Amino acid sequence: MVWKLFSQRRKLYILWMLGILAIGFVSAASTGLGGIEGTVSSICGTFKTLVPVVAMLMLLAAGALYAAGQVMGAETRARANVWSTAMLTGALIGILIALIGPAVLNMLITNNTDKTLDANSVKC
Repeated sequence: MVWKLFSQRRKLYILWMLGILAIGFVSAASTGLGGIEGTVSSICGTFKTLVPVVAMLMLLAAGALYAAGQVMGAETRARANVWSTAMLTGALIGILIALIGPAVLNMLITNNTDKTLDANSVKC
């Protein structure tokens, strides 16, 4: 009886994963980024728009978590300090990626030797 239930759950899990995979393929095929130039432009846009916003939100959340942890007990305060430090580190890494990422992409675009990327068609 238990084996049948496990087998049914396993089948449902496999079907669910295949469905998610199929949705990902359909979404990736229908975006129409226009080849590698569109993909690089999209990555550069993410570096300039999304990453700094998420980094700033992480800074605010780290400060709020640190402040909230100071009014708790010793064990909770210690955990809040560790979590806020991890969030602060992640935010700083995000800011570095946002600052350095477009420059690295521009360097890769302009220094490609096999000319797979057209430097004029990529906006970074």
